[in-house]
Amino acid sequence: MENQTDFNLHPESSVTVQPFDISSTSSSSLFNSNIRWDIMDIIAASDLTSRANYVYAFCALLGFASACFLLYSFIQSYRAHRGLAWLDSLLWAFCGFHLLLLLLSLSSVAHRPKYLEVTHLSCAALAFAVNMASLCVVFLLVLIGYALIYDPPTHAILRRPGVCVALGVLVSVSCSLLLAGLRDSPGDLSSVGNCIIHHTKAGRSYATAKLCLGVVIPYVLLLGLLIASCVRQWKSSSRFLSGSEEGPMFLVVSVVIFVCQLFHGIVLIRAVKKQGEALNPHESAFLDVSEFVMFSGSCLSLVLVLLLHRPSRDSLLEVWRQLRECCRGLGGRQTHRHITDPQVLL
Repeated sequence: MENQTDFNLHPESSVTVQPFDISSTSSSSLFNSNIRWDIMDIIAASDLTSRANYVYAFCALLGFASACFLLYSFIQSYRAHRGLAWLDSLLWAFCGFHLLLLLLSLSSVAHRPKYLEVTHLSCAALAFAVNMASLCVVFLLVLIGYALIYDPPTHAILRRPGVCVALGVLVSVSCSLLLAGLRDSPGDLSSVGNCIIHHTKAGRSYATAKLCLGVVIPYVLLLGLLIASCVRQWKSSSRFLSGSEEGPMFLVVSVVIFVCQLFHGIVLIRAVKKQGEALNPHESAFLDVSEFVMFSGSCLSLVLVLLLHRPSRDSLLEVWRQLRECCRGLGGRQTHRHITDPQVLL
């Protein structure tokens, strides 16, 4: 019949999606709706993103608890000594920006495996805040390294911790404005879409500049400071990093942040190279995992500062001892409460 449509069913059509609404998945902005992906690949990619989200949520909880206790410890130290030491002031700001970065990461955790849907202008503002906080962290880390090597600082202006923090914030804001100018918008700024903080359409210049400003330049400065410390130790027979107790904490935290930031930067550059092509589900999920790894650096840094910074560790042990004695006292009172006077039965 002329008006009858013949359907030719192929066995291989069962492994593809024809058509498939990619907007319902977590990688909608990275896929091309004209490309047919295997449904099992999409499910596996979403499962990987969800598992990474659960792991990061646990790390974020530990980081948030550590940040709250660190701020409590710094407040107690400030009240006891009517102020904070130069290095403790930098550590307070360092932990504060880590906490800010941790709170900003909740926009990713709360909506996975999907994405936050806002205007592209709001998404650009969120990306600016994330870049500013992460750059503040690494530049303050450079200042902490400078404080550990030259104690007290050689320049009079750097002996004021407020000036150092303001300098770090100013440099971070300037670099973030540069990144915001290099970041290409995926569409009209007033239109609503999925918000990906570091999307592949941002451009190669954005990804390269982010890696240089957030990893290469700060850690080249840190490497120069460490070499200067070794030279100073060799010439004056002094101890490494001026023999400071915070030296191991500084080295461990620096390595953790370096690994997390470098991993995310390399994955982002590899994804941006395929700007003209659509990422497959596994590549898109791996990009999401790299973002969680970047945020996990803040969580691990907060936990490490709490465990390796001696005043904070002593405060934690003191609180733990008080809680243990309190629980032991409650148990003792409960035991004596059930003891009654013996009755003599005649």
